[in-house]
Amino acid sequence: MDTGQDRKKPLYSIGTVARILNVAVQTLRMYEREGLIVPSKSPGNQRLYSEADIERLRCIRRAITEEKIGIEGIRRLHSLIPCWDIIKCSVEDRRICTAFRGHVGGCWTHPHTKDICSTRDCRVCPVYELAVDCGNIKETIIIASRAYDDAVKA
Repeated sequence: MDTGQDRKKPLYSIGTVARILNVAVQTLRMYEREGLIVPSKSPGNQRLYSEADIERLRCIRRAITEEKIGIEGIRRLHSLIPCWDIIKCSVEDRRICTAFRGHVGGCWTHPHTKDICSTRDCRVCPVYELAVDCGNIKETIIIASRAYDDAVKA
């Protein structure tokens, strides 16, 4: 039986994933550099991908090829995920967090040194995991927007 944990287990090399997705290895490395994906690393520093990573990459590929959203557009969409609300950051954490103040990438692309996320593993963070399913990103942003509008009206 396939569990959620099974989907997150890093099993596949970068070459295998490139073949599965019919993309170049360099494309996967570029997605990593741009902060769209955070692959696991083996003790020998080899990139390893899970089924969840492959689904995330499929979402990225669909956005680029079918929806015509560029990498920068995807990064900006990821920056709209209300990580501070999902993680329940304190006011102080929000004050010092570049992800809260910025809008150029998902919170996993920002350095976290003195805030609540400094000890978190981004790969297992619920914010990063939300970005696996393209539909979840949109729904999360909509819910956050409604909550913000309600707070402003109150």
